[in-house]
Amino acid sequence: MSGFMPWDGVVDLLKTGIDKIWPNKDEADKAKAALEQAAAAGALQEMQNQWDNAKAQIDVNKQEASNASIFVAGWRPFIGWVCGFSFAWAFVFQPIAVMIAASVGHPINAKELAVLDFSQIQPVLYGMLGLGAMRTYEKVKGVSSQSNH
Repeated sequence: MSGFMPWDGVVDLLKTGIDKIWPNKDEADKAKAALEQAAAAGALQEMQNQWDNAKAQIDVNKQEASNASIFVAGWRPFIGWVCGFSFAWAFVFQPIAVMIAASVGHPINAKELAVLDFSQIQPVLYGMLGLGAMRTYEKVKGVSSQSNH
């Protein structure tokens, strides 16, 4: 498993302690293997918890989407449109506007146009698209990324 997990530092600290507690290398290696197994089990349990939370969130999303109130059912589409427009402005419309203005003899300094820091919007967009820990979980579980519909 790659990436930092909250318990990585603790596991490393415990491994150092194991070397000091068990001077016999074979016993220390067995203790370290047991520690690694416990850490892996904890990582898989954490991913299972995240998966369960995501499934529960999907149920909430379905209830919100079916609500008659625009303030309940419409907030997700609104955020989606804002993120989509921000993405389009930052990577499509603004560069094209600067290029067209320069080609017709009216160069625009890109700094004069509204600058949207996409790094601020990116986590929201990725979260709405479901791009995050869920795909990592699927990879660990061996789930294909291609749908078999």
